[in-house]
Amino acid sequence: MFYSLTGKLVHMEPGMLAVECGGVAFKCFTSMHTQKNMPRIGEVTTVYTHLNVREDALDLFGFASKSEMNCFKMLTGISGVGPKVALAILSEMTPEGVAMAAASGDSKSFTRANGVGPKLAQRIVLELKDKVKKMAVSGGELSLAADIGVVSASKNAEQAVQALAVLGYTQSEAAQAVAKLDSSLPTEELIRLALKGMAARFQ
Repeated sequence: MFYSLTGKLVHMEPGMLAVECGGVAFKCFTSMHTQKNMPRIGEVTTVYTHLNVREDALDLFGFASKSEMNCFKMLTGISGVGPKVALAILSEMTPEGVAMAAASGDSKSFTRANGVGPKLAQRIVLELKDKVKKMAVSGGELSLAADIGVVSASKNAEQAVQALAVLGYTQSEAAQAVAKLDSSLPTEELIRLALKGMAARFQ
């Protein structure tokens, strides 16, 4: 229903902010990561939003970037992960960090978030990895089609493409974005730069 809100930041407290648009202030639940990227009260900001519809409430969630919003949607699509837990995860980890942890099978990183125990953390990793299982070949290596651009065979580039797929990008989009970068960079830096490049392209 709402894609984004652009207006004056009028209020902020832990886990929540309010953006005024045309005289109406919209209350958005959000992560600490997004709050750290907000301007001062009274300044104009843009938040990307997701409306969660329940029987007894309409909750609006706001994020500083499209990648964080997409990551939130991906997390809440996992059994046992509600909006509150997803925000707790995104308060502890960046979208790049979530993608890296899922792609590398690092369930321990997710347990840093409030409400995430070892079993739920393992489920998160398994379900996110299932989303890119079709891209995997024997040995855990990533299969990159020749017609989507030449991507370096380096492990960093392969992990970056797989992590971007965890965030919901297609194999083609991820491979093309990573192919433009220096594959000798650390995996997390490749993910960050690829996300930045794709965000600029779709604006």
